[in-house]
This record gives sequence, C-alpha cells and structure tokens, in this order.
Amino acid sequence: MTEQFRDPDRLRARAGVAGDPNRDQHFLVDDRVLDRLPSYATDVGMDTAHILEIGAGNGALTDRLLAVGDHVSVVERDPDLATFLREEFADAIDAGDLTVIEGDALEVPLPDFTASISNLPYGISSEIAFRLFPHGQPLVLTFQREFAERMAAHPGTDEYGRLSVTAGHYADIEIVEGIPPEAFDPQPAVDSAVIRAIPRKPEYSVPDDEFFMRFLRAVFTQRRKTMRNAIRNTVHISGLEDGDAVVAAADEELIDKRAGNLTPADFAQLATLAWEVGSPGEPTA
Repeated sequence: MTEQFRDPDRLRARAGVAGDPNRDQHFLVDDRVLDRLPSYATDVGMDTAHILEIGAGNGALTDRLLAVGDHVSVVERDPDLATFLREEFADAIDAGDLTVIEGDALEVPLPDFTASISNLPYGISSEIAFRLFPHGQPLVLTFQREFAERMAAHPGTDEYGRLSVTAGHYADIEIVEGIPPEAFDPQPAVDSAVIRAIPRKPEYSVPDDEFFMRFLRAVFTQRRKTMRNAIRNTVHISGLEDGDAVVAAADEELIDKRAGNLTPADFAQLATLAWEVGSPGEPTA
C-alpha cells in the first residue's frame, strides 16, 4: 500500500491510552503488518463495500481500511477510545465513510457487512469469531497463533479438534501470516497469526446446525475415547435421550475411531444419525 497513513505510535499518544494487557488491549503498531492486513482481503477479491472491524482501538487499522472500503463500521468497547475515534476520524464520519459503534462486540447489533478485517481482542476471540462465521462473509482476523493453528488444523493432527470442525463448517480457513509479539504494544505473551476465512457451503448436510455444534462439543470432551464411548458418556451435553440407539445404528468403523481422526463429513453422518434415532432434547450440562 503506497498511501500515507497515520503513524500508530502517534495515534496511541493522541488517544492517551497506553493499552492494558489486563483489559486485553494490545495495540498493533507495526506499520508493515498493518499495511498487509487489508491486502489479504483485496488480493482475493473480497467485497469491501462495507468492512466491519472489531476492536478498533486507536484506529491504526481503521485508517488503512478506509483506504480500501467504501464504508467501514468499527466496534470499540472502551468508551475513551470510542470517543477518540469519533474525534480523530471526524472527517470520515461526516463524509459518511465511517461508523463508530461503542459497545461490546458480543452484545451490540452488528451491521450488515461484506467482509470483516479485525485484530480481535484475544480473550473473547473465539466467541467473536463464531458470531461472525454464521453471517457467511469473508474474514481476515488476528488470533493467538495456537488458536489459529487449531482453527486451520486437519484430521489426524495434534491441533485438530472441535474448533477445527466448527470453523470448517462455515469456511475454508488458512493462516496467511504469523505475527511476533514485538508487533504489538504492550507485547502479548504469545505469538499471533492472521487467518483468512473464505465462506462456503460444507460438502455435507446436517439436520440442525445448533444440534451439530452441541454434538461436536459433547464428543470432543472425550476425544481420547472411541466415538462409541464418547456418544454414550456425553448425552448430558448433547441432549441425546438414547445414546445407545445411536451407537447400535452407527457404522462400526466410525464409532470405533476417536474424535481426532474423524473428518467433518464423518461427524455430520453421526450427528444426522443421532438426530434421527437418539431423540435429541435439551442438554442438562
């Protein structure tokens, strides 16, 4: 990106907020990383008509998003930073190019958006990601590296788990860049990574998305056991009334495997069977 953007250190100084790890505030201050983040959307032709940014902080990324998006909406829960953003980007707001939404990204109504490009607060990054995924729009998001690797993992690997299957239910996930702690201030205690999520319909079908997610949560609590035992032992989580009926009707090869070795399509097959013969109700845990 060749345009001249606001210096992140000067932005932070003007905002008067130094960042606080105890409040999950780690400002991205590396110009090179900030410049690259929007390109992970534009390089693959994401629709940037309306970009949503979660956790805008002092606006270093916002500045760059305004250069590629027709409209940018940012969500910021810190009242002081939200006020600063309104003052710092008053011209963009007056021009109708920017909307500042003050509040918790897990609670405020989200606008219709065509893509989200965000450096997420790590403490609630999982909850935010799974609020964004069902919208079916492409995402470029920064996470803790370990979390990103689990999200992008494949069956049979150590990192593969419920997060991998649930994220993959909504989109193709790839890690596009690793980010060292030195790119942030204050520095986090972990490495970070940027994922790009391209939405797509899964290659399988499930009778009910909510039940599918609940079924996954249940069996992955016992990932070291075979699916035969995991299904039976977790009916209080999945809400199944008859786990034995599911086991009796299931393919022997599938239920003798452990969760970490099943593909998303395998889970869909078992969840569909559980829905049909297991009499799912409300979980008790």
